[in-house]
Amino acid sequence: MNTPDPVTVLMTGAGAPGASGVARSLYTNGERPVRIVGVDMNPDAYGFSLVDTGYTVPGGEEDGYVERMLEVAHRERADVVLPLTTAELSPLAAARDRFDATVAVSAPEPLATANDKGALYELLASEGFACAPDFRRVGTESAFVAACEELGYPERPVCFKRPVASGMRGFRVLDPDADRLTRLMEQKPTAAVTTLEEVRPVLASAATFPELVVMEYLPGREYSVDVLAQGEAAAPVIPRSRARTRAGISFEGVVEENEELIAAARSVCRRLGLEYNVNLQFRYDEADEPRLIEINPRVSGTIIACVGAGANMPYYAVKYALDEPVPDPTVDWGTRMVRYWQELFRGPEGETYHVPRESVGWRP
Repeated sequence: MNTPDPVTVLMTGAGAPGASGVARSLYTNGERPVRIVGVDMNPDAYGFSLVDTGYTVPGGEEDGYVERMLEVAHRERADVVLPLTTAELSPLAAARDRFDATVAVSAPEPLATANDKGALYELLASEGFACAPDFRRVGTESAFVAACEELGYPERPVCFKRPVASGMRGFRVLDPDADRLTRLMEQKPTAAVTTLEEVRPVLASAATFPELVVMEYLPGREYSVDVLAQGEAAAPVIPRSRARTRAGISFEGVVEENEELIAAARSVCRRLGLEYNVNLQFRYDEADEPRLIEINPRVSGTIIACVGAGANMPYYAVKYALDEPVPDPTVDWGTRMVRYWQELFRGPEGETYHVPRESVGWRP
């Protein structure tokens, strides 16, 4: 069998939490040489030490971002642009036709729906998707309070979030039974649980009341589902449990053959017409029914869990972008992932290294 041609991937978000796993996935694809050009807005992004070469670019929402990306892609003769951060998706989608490389992001219209939780929930509910959560979209204090009450507060918890946000930004659970002393003394300051009485004056003090999505509280199991979306097709589809998370990033979970979630994720991706790597997050309600809570239409931060179970999803997206057949992998269902930290050091002369600096006598 002939070895496919080498490929150059322009990977954005070199400082993103998942950049290390994505880079390892691409390099260890077992099929062809991959050269990675990493970009990030932070000149000290740790991912620059993991890739072949790197560039600093403006933030995805800043002026000059697209022009700089076009410049880097042209200079490095990139074949595929693989974005890792949410802020870059919309500008890259709008400029897809300006790149010589294939930009691995969905078209602007389905992307906008996937990124806007309010629009997404409205579409799912209007078309009878069983995974649609009970929600209200609000833009005033009175509507916010009314939505909380309609969804059961204070007899039961509810939660709210911004329609467009990532990494748990703006997300809070309103629990009427929340113990303020326990939260102060025993929970970390990043805990998302609070009460309506505490957040209401903060929201009301804003010059303009923020647009919010208020939704039912889902107390059950949480899952992340990674999909290689291909327009009318969606495969592979890999669910994994989220047993332990920090700031929205999974640190422990199991790759599970959950046919219910596989079917739901596949149908949602097909309906929206999404493409490339897509991550859908589900949580089960009190009746043990799954509800879709958000879509990340990009490579997920913990997609390495799929790779460890036998499905190299980032590399499959590269193959799809190159119009190559995507394999049907044999997934080792039941594979458990546990994530841990690793430090990167930069010496006074700019060299990068890990501890131990010397390998003699070191047992990994």
